[in-house]
Amino acid sequence: MDLKGRDFLKLLDFSAEEIVYLLDLAAELKERKKKGIPVDTLRGRNVALIFEKTSTRTRCAFEVAAHDLGMGCTYLDPSGSQIGKKESIADTAKVLAGMFEGIEYRGYGQEIVEELARYSKVPVWNGLTNEFHPTQMLADALTIREHFGRLKGIRLTYMGDARYNTGNSLMVLCAKLGMHFTACTCARYFPDRELVKQCEELAAVSGGSIRLTEDVEVGTKGADVISTDVWVSMGEPDEIWAERIGDLKGYQVNKKVMENAGSQAVFMHCLPAFHDLKTKIGAEVGAKFGITEMEVTDEVFSSGQSLVFEEAENRMHTIKAVMAATLGWDGGTGR
Repeated sequence: MDLKGRDFLKLLDFSAEEIVYLLDLAAELKERKKKGIPVDTLRGRNVALIFEKTSTRTRCAFEVAAHDLGMGCTYLDPSGSQIGKKESIADTAKVLAGMFEGIEYRGYGQEIVEELARYSKVPVWNGLTNEFHPTQMLADALTIREHFGRLKGIRLTYMGDARYNTGNSLMVLCAKLGMHFTACTCARYFPDRELVKQCEELAAVSGGSIRLTEDVEVGTKGADVISTDVWVSMGEPDEIWAERIGDLKGYQVNKKVMENAGSQAVFMHCLPAFHDLKTKIGAEVGAKFGITEMEVTDEVFSSGQSLVFEEAENRMHTIKAVMAATLGWDGGTGR
């Protein structure tokens, strides 16, 4: 399958077959790394990493993946890029495309990464926008497939604020790959209705399904995967905490939720997670609101059902697959 030159902006742009191909390639690259087999056939190429929102996992995943493929990379932090400030997005795309073979963007609106891609002559990869998080979805899918041996028919429930990148993208992933997606949260946090409709149409073809429910017992019963994310996203004002905690405390992933799902269920989270008070923000929120855990309890996060660290590692393998496929890596096999 030839994906050379393609942008990777959202999973809606890719067929189920193309997504599975990227997962297969990620699995191959992961196996080679574990065996110490070099894959650095992209030597001499360079990629730019634009981070308007910082991240531990996304940055490390892109940098290690680029290094493993033999490439150099330049990291542009929120103060290191003039994108949209002193220089237009179009001009930034043209400048960087003249120096690099690929551009990653992690930041705000989806329209920004879409415009970057429109004016770039090299592949552009979405490291996260407000609306979509496609590299995370490949990592999640690879982790689920490694654990269950399949994706089709898997029942995934997302709890919390399902209106933004993680909730949206999990719904798209499930719809594309014949999985059963449930958004379990209060109605005001359901995904956008137009996107839901689009995913329902995709699911009808793939054999999957889309369900929205406010009932925790119904929404988590028999789920294979329980997933969540932080209740307040990066860049949102502090006063949002009180509102989100009040609205979402009933949708915390805890022992009762996991027991209702069943012994087969696993827990996933894109991280970072507020499962204790061992972070500055966690301690501040805990002191202010009198809570010790937020979207997930430490009991679940640290349990044998938790796959969060396998999921985090798979970010690097799947990102490597995206870069390799879109930059024309052949691995010495003529791929």
